[in-house]
Amino acid sequence: MIERGARTRPTTRTPQRSDVRLVSLVVPVYDEQDAIPPFLDRIAQVFATLGPGYRYEVIFVNDGSRDATEFVIRSRMQTDNHVSLVNLSRNFGKEAALSAGLDHAEGDACIPIDVDLQDPPELIPEMLEHWDRGAKVVNARRASRGSDTWIKRSSAAGFYRVFNVLADQSIPANVGDFRLLDRQVVEVLRGMGERVRFNKALFNWVGFETAEVTFERPERRTGNSAWSYWRLWNFALDGIFSSSTTPLRVWTYVGGTLAVLSMLYAFVIFLRTMIVGIDVPGYASTLILILLFGGLNLFAIGILGEYIARIYSEVRERPLYVLRSVHKAGGQG
Repeated sequence: MIERGARTRPTTRTPQRSDVRLVSLVVPVYDEQDAIPPFLDRIAQVFATLGPGYRYEVIFVNDGSRDATEFVIRSRMQTDNHVSLVNLSRNFGKEAALSAGLDHAEGDACIPIDVDLQDPPELIPEMLEHWDRGAKVVNARRASRGSDTWIKRSSAAGFYRVFNVLADQSIPANVGDFRLLDRQVVEVLRGMGERVRFNKALFNWVGFETAEVTFERPERRTGNSAWSYWRLWNFALDGIFSSSTTPLRVWTYVGGTLAVLSMLYAFVIFLRTMIVGIDVPGYASTLILILLFGGLNLFAIGILGEYIARIYSEVRERPLYVLRSVHKAGGQG
């Protein structure tokens, strides 16, 4: 269900560009009743400084909250026509909630942003400046992670290193979901068929002209983060396995190498038995068979991994290519 005031919006309308451009703020929320009023107040203050060239909408995606989050949002909708609400039937997780918000966003630009004000709304005017100059994606990078614990800093650094070694397309370190996405980028993202989504990688995969702004992340003012270390670990695994086939492909090389080494060692055992002999009858033939079939099994697993990797790439249904623009003969396009 999506609500704005008392009316229901269509979810598939393509916004029309005009002199006044609409900016959609996509805000996943889960048990954030205390954070919503100060967040909306800060957003209103920021857009009041931008002048009449921009309109904005705030799309809250209620990801199965158990507290009064929905009530607070709906109460605010009675007096604030910028606010919309998308209610999910249960808690699907932030990645699914963010995708739902992008599906319902109507803006010429979309900005995923956290409600806890750790993503500073005051950065939005600078993002819009880069967008006005032609950037299709504007990343917000944390200047430092000094406010995080040592464990979180170390695990984050390790994740980015491992991910960028294994992934087909690397992602910039210390850049979260907070960024500006042009409508053209959003339409590409909406066409992707992944069910297990790692949006940070998808945002980077689409390409286009990219700019960057930096900021110091403030402390969280209300509530507590829902991200435990266990959830972060599972999130990291989803990110790596949904963005790379390297863990599958590596077994082709490991299996092939072990198969060759096993066959060489089996040949050495055979020659040694034929020349020197051996005290234990059947030892050589048993060892040769174990090494031979063990190596072949590993090599076969590697081949299966290659085919599974290709099946995985097909079922994701990513577009084969992404158009930036088309220029036709006669100056059209």
